[in-house]
Amino acid sequence: MMEQAFDIEEELKKLPAQPGVYIMHDAKDEIIYVGKAISLKNRVRQYFQSSRNKTAKIEQMVSRIARFEYIITDSELEALVLECNLIKEHRPKYNTMLKDDKAYPYIKVTVGEDFPRVMISRTMKKDRNKYFGPYTSGGAVSDTVDLIHKLYQIRTCNKNLPKDMGKDRPCLNYHIKQCGAPCQGYISKEEYNRSVEEALEFLNGRYGKLLGVLERKMTEASERLDFEKAIEYRELLASVKKVAQKQKITSSAMEDRDIIAMAKDDTDAVVQVFFVREGKIIGRDHFHVSVGAEESEQQVITSFVKQFYSGTPFVPRELWLQTELEDSEVIVRWLTAKRGQKVRLAVPQKGQKERLVELAEKNAALVLSQDKEKIKREELRTIGAMNQIGNLIGLERIRRVEAYDISNTSGLESVGSMVVYEDGRPKRSDYRKFKIQTVKGPNDYASMKEVLTRRFTHGIKESRELEEEGVDQKLGSFTRFPDLLMMDGGRGQVNIALEVLKELGLSIPVCGMVKDDNHRTRGLYYNNVEVPIDRHSEGFALITRIQDEAHRFAIEYHRSLRGKGQVKSVLDDIPGIGPTRRRALMKRFKSLEAVKDAGVEELMAVPGMNRKAAESVYQFFR
Repeated sequence: MMEQAFDIEEELKKLPAQPGVYIMHDAKDEIIYVGKAISLKNRVRQYFQSSRNKTAKIEQMVSRIARFEYIITDSELEALVLECNLIKEHRPKYNTMLKDDKAYPYIKVTVGEDFPRVMISRTMKKDRNKYFGPYTSGGAVSDTVDLIHKLYQIRTCNKNLPKDMGKDRPCLNYHIKQCGAPCQGYISKEEYNRSVEEALEFLNGRYGKLLGVLERKMTEASERLDFEKAIEYRELLASVKKVAQKQKITSSAMEDRDIIAMAKDDTDAVVQVFFVREGKIIGRDHFHVSVGAEESEQQVITSFVKQFYSGTPFVPRELWLQTELEDSEVIVRWLTAKRGQKVRLAVPQKGQKERLVELAEKNAALVLSQDKEKIKREELRTIGAMNQIGNLIGLERIRRVEAYDISNTSGLESVGSMVVYEDGRPKRSDYRKFKIQTVKGPNDYASMKEVLTRRFTHGIKESRELEEEGVDQKLGSFTRFPDLLMMDGGRGQVNIALEVLKELGLSIPVCGMVKDDNHRTRGLYYNNVEVPIDRHSEGFALITRIQDEAHRFAIEYHRSLRGKGQVKSVLDDIPGIGPTRRRALMKRFKSLEAVKDAGVEELMAVPGMNRKAAESVYQFFR
């Protein structure tokens, strides 16, 4: 796909209304801001809308944005955790409130102990314990830990069991039936650990059974008119639902791994890679792959892994993959040799690992669908627009269009421009500039005739020379003739072009881009007929772009020559008018036409002008 500048307006239209993280880049492609959103579509758009509520810092940040990207997630909680990871990794300039893990609590289960505990932890370490989170709501985490203690009678004390068993009396929790008192031997290790396993099941997201139990108890309490108890169960239900969001962004294994998944159609595929370092997603990238309709996911992923890791210096300890690889044993040996340590390939089938691979696949599918739409839109505004123009004037398959314009502003000598569009896109390498040599003064028709004559005479001569040398004529800069000539004007400009082509023995269709009284394109002039065009069509938009480009290129050339002092003013031909008086006249009257229309008295009022000079100017234009 042709590389194009990042179009912020177009990319804003593609934003999904899903939770995720957005990443702002500046012109040097440095990450300057990372944020999270419940709806990426709504949040990111806000930055580019005019608002009085933006701080000076945000205004400054927005002015530096050259492009943005985003990663979709399944929940706002996942977006928050991913945002935290990315901010810590990249330390963007405009993220002043850098999040710290201490702000987001974990639930820690001390499975390395004989009688494990469930507690709140502000850090996650690489130890024998199990961690869940981090979570956004400290209150919900506290309620959940309390709930686990109540329902499963998990101990909260710091006693070293079984070493300290029987040394003290049971605590209050035993008496209010929130602990089975393993410190007294009232519950066996096996029975206690069954309760811990049930608590782990809940923390792993399998909490349907527990919700059912709570709902039943709430109903039973309500039926026996114990409304205080019913409210307690209701609030616990709400806390459980709030905290039990599935977590996929942070892993307690603290490993380095890449997570790879893809999405494909008949001709293209996108492979998404999440980079996990020390258990946290710190970045991602996607890659476009050309595929055949018959290629399987396994073939595409295998091919990608070989190409990607042959060119990257770092190989992680694990690859989580969407599908098994072909020749997986050989690839494992190769990756292990590159890393210097054993590399493991895994295709997760359940739990958090599978959900994280699915998240990578979702992002790949989003990129694929959006790029497909982008390509379709680009084809509609380029090749499709060319076809619309061809249909309007009865021409088949227009590929190459040349458009011309003349610039002679402020009475300076004229210059001409030639711009080229192929398949609806500008081909700037074929643009040409002409300094008018045979025409004195502002005469657009004569200037256009000179430009076209020089262009096609040069092309014919170059073609003959190349033909004699046995060289491909397409290599010549002027030898490729257009399928259509587009003139910036109506009948007059078209007739000039047809006259030149006839004199040179060429047969090329010519149309004019006709403007209305407000200088807006209203239609095409072709075969002595003005053809109207739908102002809302892609064809009309392309005609306008071509017209504007031809005008811009001519003006740009004219200005560059004026800056170099290479273009002479008509006023320089008037006796007694030098550079100083010429500048004074143009400053006073703004245009050559105004100078022409001025009387002697008006001309004498210009600083530096006397009667003799004024009469000289007046007589020159009469």
